[in-house]
Amino acid sequence: MEKKLEISEVYNAARVLKDVVRHPRLIGVTKLNPDAEIYLKPENLQYTGSFKLRGAYYKISQLTPEEKERGVIACSAGNHAQGVAFGATSNGIKSLICLPAGAPISKIEATKRLGAEVCLVPGVYDDAYQRALDLQKEHGYTMIHPFDDPLVIAGQGTVGLEILEEMPDADAIIVPVGGGGLVSGIAFAVKQLNPAIKVYGVQAAGAPSMAESLHEQHRKHLDSVSTIADGIAVKEPGENTFDICMKYVDEVVTVTEDEIAAAILALIEQQKLVAEGAGAVSVAAAMFNKVPVAGKKVVCVVSGGNIDVTSLSRVITRGLVKSGRNCTLRIDLSDRPGQLSAVCSVIGRTGANIISVIHERNSPDTPINSCIIGVEIETLNNEHISRLRDELTRAGFTLVKD
Repeated sequence: MEKKLEISEVYNAARVLKDVVRHPRLIGVTKLNPDAEIYLKPENLQYTGSFKLRGAYYKISQLTPEEKERGVIACSAGNHAQGVAFGATSNGIKSLICLPAGAPISKIEATKRLGAEVCLVPGVYDDAYQRALDLQKEHGYTMIHPFDDPLVIAGQGTVGLEILEEMPDADAIIVPVGGGGLVSGIAFAVKQLNPAIKVYGVQAAGAPSMAESLHEQHRKHLDSVSTIADGIAVKEPGENTFDICMKYVDEVVTVTEDEIAAAILALIEQQKLVAEGAGAVSVAAAMFNKVPVAGKKVVCVVSGGNIDVTSLSRVITRGLVKSGRNCTLRIDLSDRPGQLSAVCSVIGRTGANIISVIHERNSPDTPINSCIIGVEIETLNNEHISRLRDELTRAGFTLVKD
């Protein structure tokens, strides 16, 4: 590690950030997992909508006068970009953010509104990062790394201090993990002050770089990542963050896309909180018992809320399906009068609600005098779906397996 992280650095970061960032209080007890006391640390309510502001601002605040004069540069398509822009503008420093040209317009405009100059680079993130390195060398900018920097990690560690200040008797803290800046900062701070508290990290199953690296005890580079949790879609953890996680994080687990969607939906419905995929993975881990939470007092860090509204409806639909609130049943019917009415009668008796019905008459697998109907239904939960299937089967209807 380029500079050994000390707990005094985290406390200094807390002092610097005291009147700069929001300090959202814990929310709870929630009913996200009926077997545990689940509390939320809602960093999605932070200025810029993410915890990233903490580390970026603290790093920028500690630059020398010469470094501040030259300005800072970063590469990010999301929350880090806005954190750097906010931190630089607040300190009267020029900031340049390199973004891939295909980045969402909403994120580009948000970064500009916070005072940064934006450089759009053709290609993907790696192309933008290389361009940032080239511009750094050309102009002498200071690179503000999104996670692999001791001062950035110290800034993120202030989340851990705030949790301990409010709930010193917590049994566990669950933290989203991408490159590892947040979880390493929280784990370092918490373990210095109360080693008995468990700190768990959570990654998307489609981007398990830290989980696999810790399992194999060396940093691993993934060839590709794919997840709706784009904020934690990182191919390789940082050198500093990996070392800290090896020493202080108890375990890093993964959650599926459906579990992430279900967590986003639960936060919206139950807590009136909007979380992005990356911010909701901690809640998904608690909801689906990916770490031992039963009977424990647990804090889930909801790390960000900058979800693209154009994808929110799709995520909600996935969440409804995962939680048993929506299902589509395909039923093989003889094509004669009254059959559809009979199906609707059974569905109505169980208390389910039909959203849409689609007839499939021309399938090569369907007899000429038969048809298959696809019925999209609103249901209460997975138990309700099972009861509905049983009722249809008892009524003599044949359900077609997908």
